[in-house]
Amino acid sequence: MMKNVSKYQRQYFMPPVECNDWVKKTYVDKAPIWCSVDLRDGNQALIVPMSLEQKVEFFKLLVKIGFKEIEVGFPAASETEYNFLRTLIDQNLIPDDVTIQVLTQAREHIIRKTFEAVKGAPRAIVHVYNSTSVAQREQVFKKSKEEILKIAVDGAKLLKKLADETEGNFAFEYSPESFTGTEPEYALEVCNAVLDVWQPTADNKCIINLPSTVQNAMPHVYASQIEYMSKNMKYRENVLISLHPHNDRGCGISDAEMGLLAGADRIEGTLFGNGERTGNVDIVTLALNMYSQGVDPQLDFSDMPAISAAYEEYTGMHIDMRSPYGGSLVFAAFSGSHQDAIAKGMHYREEHDCPTWTVPYLPIDPTDIGRRYEADVIRINSQSGKGGVGYILEQNFGLNLPAKMREAMGYAAKGVSDHLHKELHPDEIFDLFKKTFENVGQPYSINEVHFQQTSEGITTKVISTFNGKTITTEAVGNGRLDAVSNALKKAYELKYSLEVYQEHALERSSSSKAIAYVGIKKPDGTMAWGAGVDPDIIRASIDALVTAINNR
Repeated sequence: MMKNVSKYQRQYFMPPVECNDWVKKTYVDKAPIWCSVDLRDGNQALIVPMSLEQKVEFFKLLVKIGFKEIEVGFPAASETEYNFLRTLIDQNLIPDDVTIQVLTQAREHIIRKTFEAVKGAPRAIVHVYNSTSVAQREQVFKKSKEEILKIAVDGAKLLKKLADETEGNFAFEYSPESFTGTEPEYALEVCNAVLDVWQPTADNKCIINLPSTVQNAMPHVYASQIEYMSKNMKYRENVLISLHPHNDRGCGISDAEMGLLAGADRIEGTLFGNGERTGNVDIVTLALNMYSQGVDPQLDFSDMPAISAAYEEYTGMHIDMRSPYGGSLVFAAFSGSHQDAIAKGMHYREEHDCPTWTVPYLPIDPTDIGRRYEADVIRINSQSGKGGVGYILEQNFGLNLPAKMREAMGYAAKGVSDHLHKELHPDEIFDLFKKTFENVGQPYSINEVHFQQTSEGITTKVISTFNGKTITTEAVGNGRLDAVSNALKKAYELKYSLEVYQEHALERSSSSKAIAYVGIKKPDGTMAWGAGVDPDIIRASIDALVTAINNR
């Protein structure tokens, strides 16, 4: 039992009036304005910050994904940050439709240094902040509400003055840092005072960013705070309300989604949730959550493997294999029942020409983000079953096993995986199938078969071998395979019944071959299976029968 719970208390403040209209909405119906903060918030959280070259390449990746607003750093913080910003501007690396964003504290010398760094930018958002929470006011700054408000207003005035004096095209953003620990009425007062300085218009909007700097409440609390701000903010039609959620309570996604329902217009976040402490909100997850419900996120994650690889290379971070959408295992199904459901769902789509995606266990089509069914979805280990194994053999190798044979192959794969304590890859599964069920020629084998049509049906002469002894047997059947089966029963006093026969062309084979599947029922009621592959379908059928007999 944890002993110190009494020293903790709730540090958030609810709005003075009820704000829960956002509850009436059930999904985010349009993409927000996205702002990547990978190069600032994400970078400052790295053990080893990115080099100039890495930051340039990461910037290009973000542009390729489709970000139109990218926070590039805190240029007054270090020479590397300053040089990166100048590189982007001086080398004309910023596309015409992309706006860069720079961050500065509401302190005069830092604001002035920031404008020096951003001089000549084609389009830039200057993002100024100061902390407003009770804890920061009392413990860090030791200032009153009035003094904290004055810091924000003075910063806003200086931004406006320097923007007029500096070459470039500038927009303004203000953040009451530690918003979630601030009384909403006071946060509103500060934001409105800043807006009174900037006087936003339809042609010159500004951004008010309401960060969950440190997440300290359940998501619905944040949503209510956002709704209060949205409903009561001055110049609202000319203000873009932005969210900057962190993930301290593991609820960054929920904060963002509920905040959008509550009236927010814009999201600041990072790829895969990189950032301070537990990270920023993960834009990959946010965007693809929308995508999964038929809403265009206006970002392109169609080549997730390439994006993931680049992200890991530039940041040195590792994407967890369970990370939503981006993780290596998030589409993988090892469980037999899951595999069976997925395989049946995929067949249903093909049979019914489904216009929408409803496959069980797969929230989106993995191929939409560059993943492969055969490598990323159906994965085989000791927990897998017939559906998964059958699907792998069908999709990768063109084998359409009878239903009961899939079960037998599933058990065979399960046994090998369990014994070896490892996952079986598609090629290993195929090899196991061939070793276990295809053209097994011992202890029984057939050397020659001759057929003749008679009034009694098909007469056959079979030359077969058992344990090195060869004999010739004649028999009659209602078809060629039945005749051969009767001959083998006669020769060796075998007891079984021919229960299942299935055949198809091997379309993926390099040569024109057919495959036949045979299932025989033994006296105890259990089944034995065999498959035969040959250009001649009759020979393939006979080989399948012999294999089934050898597998009794």
